[in-house]
Amino acid sequence: MPIPKSYSSPVRMTAKERAFSQIQRWIIDGTLQPGEKLVDAELAEALGVSRTPVREALQLLEVQGLVEMHPGRDTRVQTVEKDDILKMYATLAALHALAAETAATHISAEQIEQLKGLNADFAAAIKQGQPYQAMELDEQFHNLIVDASDNAYVASFSASLQIHIRRFKYVFLAQPVSATAASVEEHTRIIEAFEKKDTALAASVMRQNLLRPMNELYAFIQNHSEGDDSK
Repeated sequence: MPIPKSYSSPVRMTAKERAFSQIQRWIIDGTLQPGEKLVDAELAEALGVSRTPVREALQLLEVQGLVEMHPGRDTRVQTVEKDDILKMYATLAALHALAAETAATHISAEQIEQLKGLNADFAAAIKQGQPYQAMELDEQFHNLIVDASDNAYVASFSASLQIHIRRFKYVFLAQPVSATAASVEEHTRIIEAFEKKDTALAASVMRQNLLRPMNELYAFIQNHSEGDDSK
């Protein structure tokens, strides 16, 4: 289980929080591979903490669906199946459509300006060929809308799904699929719907903004898998 020796350690966190944050990051970015056995003693040594906070962190990660614990046997990183992308994106699309519909009625002018700024930065990242930066900005755009919806349940489930979707991209693609101008245009239409307080349009375009990349990503993975099988 190769664990990096040099990593940025968050400040002002408990040992459990630090262990949870770092192990989660390693699982998402593929440092810890799907199905890999997790040894608490090795993780504790790498993180510079005792085994207790590591075990507590692993329990939290199991709740998130990132770790599989088998008492008396072993603990492993949860596996990922390519068909899961259809379930994850469809669920996130429904949640974010609801968030957009709700936000459209009371989003502030300041928040709309923030969305415009994020979309401009998002467009620039795409143009400059920065897929990781584009992915981060896209998530910030969507998260601001979730915040504006003022629905703690949508926010909680959305955050959990985004973790799995980000991990999925790393595991199957090694890097995010490059976003396209279509994403920028859809963001612009969502903003326009907010300015008009058009709840139906905001929800419709938001759903499209997530289902379109879902289909593109799934098709990419299917084609890639077929190419590997033919070798």
